[in-house]
Amino acid sequence: MVQLPGVLGTVGSVHVAPMAGGPSTPALVTAAARAGSFAQLAAGYRTPDSVAAEIAAVRAAGTTAFGVNLFAPNPVPIDAAEYDRYRGLLAHEPGATAVAEREDDDAWHEKVALLLDDPVPVVSFTFGLPDVTTVQAFRRRGTITVQSVTDPDEAQAAEDLGVDALVVQGIAAGGHSAALDPARALTDRPLPDLVRAVVAATALPVVAAGGIGSRDDVVAALAAGASATAVGTFVLRADEAGTSDTHRSALADPAFQETALTLAFTGRPARALVNDFVRAHTDAPLGYPALHHLTKPIRSTAAAAHDPQRLHLWAGRAWRDASTGPVADALATLLG
Repeated sequence: MVQLPGVLGTVGSVHVAPMAGGPSTPALVTAAARAGSFAQLAAGYRTPDSVAAEIAAVRAAGTTAFGVNLFAPNPVPIDAAEYDRYRGLLAHEPGATAVAEREDDDAWHEKVALLLDDPVPVVSFTFGLPDVTTVQAFRRRGTITVQSVTDPDEAQAAEDLGVDALVVQGIAAGGHSAALDPARALTDRPLPDLVRAVVAATALPVVAAGGIGSRDDVVAALAAGASATAVGTFVLRADEAGTSDTHRSALADPAFQETALTLAFTGRPARALVNDFVRAHTDAPLGYPALHHLTKPIRSTAAAAHDPQRLHLWAGRAWRDASTGPVADALATLLG
């Protein structure tokens, strides 16, 4: 296995993945760091000012090794007729409003400028590849760059771009798939097999992520050639995570029996606990971020009502392994 850049920790370490939408708090990042783990803030859906405030909070806690994850622009334009069709299907949902089609880049340029003006140790990219100029600009600031990929071809493209490390995300991961082309059919293969294929295709260090819920999962990923592993769903119930009470409860509720990749909430493949909304909208079209904005009022209404049946309950296949308590204790079970 390839040596990690120093700030990313030692070979064999377990990272805490960035989780946009609330779970990745400064408290989670700092607690993970104190436990010897590398963790990142999630800038997705945040304003630049909010990202700056969270960075300041992490630094104020004395944490020096951390990262910030960005959603790289990779819009999936939606056909106007398909948007109107799906909006009509959602019209009966509590909270549904006549949201006009909206596309945006999640304040990409402003967030990049923030992180170049006030560099952090690591910046990672998900959804798309940044341009080479951006990668080189971060390198000049001394920032390590990391790209999320889901197959060997994406890994080679990222290596050609000049990033320093890869997060290799398996299909079992909770939340959004990092696939650069969300229309591509995702191959359902074990994470160790995917890691072996990527390690054979590139010379970059690999952090393996997706469906890790036990020490055996960590050992298997490392044996396949990963330099480290990362968990997300595994720490969603940790004390320091910003996961909502409704989401936390659903992860422990035996009524939820499976996860699935769904387009229903955002128009981009994402793994969630299967609830009524997922079952009702298997015909959702591709179209991120337009569908994200369209369903936001519905999700906000569900969150306010503590309704798990219409909420995006992101969860990886190993969601049953997520436990309560300090994140340090959860991570210790993977390293013992």
